[in-house]
Amino acid sequence: MPHSPLISTLVVGLVLAFALGAVANRVRVSPLIGYLLAGVAVGPYTPGFVADQTLARDLAEIGVILLMFGVGLQFSPKALLSVKSIAIPGALIQVIIATLFGAALSWTMAWPISTGLVFGLALSVASTVVVIRILDERRLIDSVAGHISVGWLIVEDLVMVLAIVLLPTLAEFAFGYGTSAETPATASAIFSAIGIALGKTAAFVAVMLVVGQRVIPWILHHIAHTGSRELFRLGVLALALGVAYGAAEFVGVSFALGAFFAGLVLSESELSQRAAAESLPLRDAFAVLFFVSVGMLFDPTIFVREPWPVIGTVLVVVIAKPGAAFLAMRLFRYPLDTSLIVAATRTQIGEFSFILAGLGVGLGLLPEVGRDLILAGAILSIIATPAFFMALDRTRPWYERSAETSTDTDSKAAPSGTEALAPRELTATHLKGHAVVIGCGRVGSVVCEALLGVGESVLVIEERSELLDKFRERDVELIYGHAPTPEVMRAANLAAASRLFIAIPDGFEAGQIAEQARSVNPGLQIVARAHSDAEAEHVRKYGADSVIIGEQELAHAMLAQAFAQRGQSSGHEYSGTASKTYEETSKDAPRGASDN
Repeated sequence: MPHSPLISTLVVGLVLAFALGAVANRVRVSPLIGYLLAGVAVGPYTPGFVADQTLARDLAEIGVILLMFGVGLQFSPKALLSVKSIAIPGALIQVIIATLFGAALSWTMAWPISTGLVFGLALSVASTVVVIRILDERRLIDSVAGHISVGWLIVEDLVMVLAIVLLPTLAEFAFGYGTSAETPATASAIFSAIGIALGKTAAFVAVMLVVGQRVIPWILHHIAHTGSRELFRLGVLALALGVAYGAAEFVGVSFALGAFFAGLVLSESELSQRAAAESLPLRDAFAVLFFVSVGMLFDPTIFVREPWPVIGTVLVVVIAKPGAAFLAMRLFRYPLDTSLIVAATRTQIGEFSFILAGLGVGLGLLPEVGRDLILAGAILSIIATPAFFMALDRTRPWYERSAETSTDTDSKAAPSGTEALAPRELTATHLKGHAVVIGCGRVGSVVCEALLGVGESVLVIEERSELLDKFRERDVELIYGHAPTPEVMRAANLAAASRLFIAIPDGFEAGQIAEQARSVNPGLQIVARAHSDAEAEHVRKYGADSVIIGEQELAHAMLAQAFAQRGQSSGHEYSGTASKTYEETSKDAPRGASDN
């Protein structure tokens, strides 16, 4: 039975991306490498099945829209302002220097200036996905180096968004203004076209910030009040895609810019996190197809045909670009360790490089060999990034000694609040007989307050730094990190703890935590939460004494409340019956039974 090219492209692309992404993750490199290789495998340059490139590009465009919508949702002007004194000038210095190195490399290949500019810009921006992941894995997101790196990414993204807007204008200049020999690209024509492009963009931005900031959240708030999750999810997608399409169709700006500002106007709304969560599954799926479609365009023979340009491209990405970032950090007199970490986050290229390369080829500004060089540089540099951080670990004693010899200078020169930021080992708490609470969201924060109210010593483990803020001034020890990580568990000193409350909503991670805790402290009281009987059974199996299923507790409370309104005795009777049944279930069950 014949299948539609759309079905074949979707199924084969996603299945291969999943398989190769899992392999990449297994060998501890970014899954992006797996997604790109999946595209290479179904592309026209390798034997076997060849996916429909046109369909793949169209599907990838949806991925770009949703990816940029997500960037807009995560964009925080406040976060940027907190490190603006280094993130803005530092990122601009790095982009300019890296672009110049890329343009110089293109000059050696006899490419025109316009091509060199696009090529250099594509090599000047780091991968948001890779940087955020590696900072998170190394518990650096909440450090000064992490804040600077994220601020740096935001500035780079904004520069790339502006570049995407101006590329069509640059294409007109490259081939003669108006693409006609009778109307050459004069200086006045160039500035006029740039002014028109910037004017359109400014008008769109103004409309989005003034009108969109009121209308879009208003629409989503009304949809949220219907209580329909399906309608809310559909509303988020319709707004992201609709604004992006309208921006391209009626204003002439890119899909990417329209989607970015659709996310931006929602970023300050209380519904922003829910919007991000609802769009995440589709965003991830289509973003994967974006990387697959990029891989389909890659010709692996570039490694044989153009070995020296490939080496030059990789050197620009992993040497010149991070070198420029390090130079900027030291120019602003930041400590050596902080400068090295920020520089190491610049050692790859990613999403925007692919978008820029694709747009450049489509406009005729970049030859296909240029796109192949960018893709080759991306694959090799993403693989190399973890190696740079491993090298930092190996040389850490040396640069820490170097930092100590210049402590006085750095402490005077560095901005207030700067601290040493090399990845540091967590030291175990000295608390004994304490209660450990993992996760301090809506459930964990209530548990913490209750424990503090009865005078218990409390230690909190949380991987979202903003949730720790409420306890920073309290008598609570805080560990910022991913709880199932062995070093985080060791730092909590579970061997000497009396109670462990696992308040995270992920039942499978809760099982990992319970297993580690039980192995070091067989007598530890472990209480966890779950959303289903299967999750509860899983956590019990790995050592939890009690597992609370939230939905069942809600049902007990609702029924108890309803019976209590008929009379005090009825309420007590129901409560007693429920409690008795609950206790009997726990008593009859094996060790670690659920408190259902």
